[in-house]
Amino acid sequence: MERTHYKQEINITEALMSRINELISYYPEDKRKSALLPVLHEVQDAHENWLSIELMDKVAEILLIKPIEVYEVVSFYTMYNQRPIGKYMFEFCQTSPCCLNGVEDLMDYTCEKLGVKVGEPTADGLFEVRGVECLGACGYAPMMQLGDFYKEHLTKEKVDQLIEDCKNHTIILHDK
Repeated sequence: MERTHYKQEINITEALMSRINELISYYPEDKRKSALLPVLHEVQDAHENWLSIELMDKVAEILLIKPIEVYEVVSFYTMYNQRPIGKYMFEFCQTSPCCLNGVEDLMDYTCEKLGVKVGEPTADGLFEVRGVECLGACGYAPMMQLGDFYKEHLTKEKVDQLIEDCKNHTIILHDK
C-alpha cells in the first residue's frame, strides 16, 4: 500500500506551548509521557485537525519521548488524524447495534449524497465520512459523532439536515 506524505506547517505558538506545559504539569516530572493524549488533542486542534509526521516528532521532542511512542498512539486511536481531513467529519458507529439499525445504509446514502467513498474528503474539503468502532451510545442507534457531539437516532432526513447545516456553517463542532 502506497502511503502519501502530507506536509504541514508546524506552528507551536506561545499560547499553545503554555497550554502544553500546563498539561504536562498535571503529571510527575518523570511521567511526562502521561500527558501524551491531551497534548496530541491540543496540538491537533491547533493544526487544522491533523498531525503530520513532523508534528508528531515535535510532540515527542516536547515530551522527551521517542517519536515511535507518539506514532503508536496516533495510529491506534481514530480520534487522531494523520492526513488532512474534511472539516465536517461524519463518524458513523459501525458496531452491531448501529448495523442492526441501518447505519451501513445511512453511510452509503451519505457517501452517495456527498459524492465520495468512505474515508475520502469531498473535493471542497468540507466533508468526510468514516466508519468507527463503538461510540458507546448503543441505545441511540444508528448514530454518529460530528465534532464533539453525538447525532442519534439517525434517518436519511436527519443526515440531509446535518449536511445542510454544515454547508450553512450552523453546526457547532466543539464545546470549548
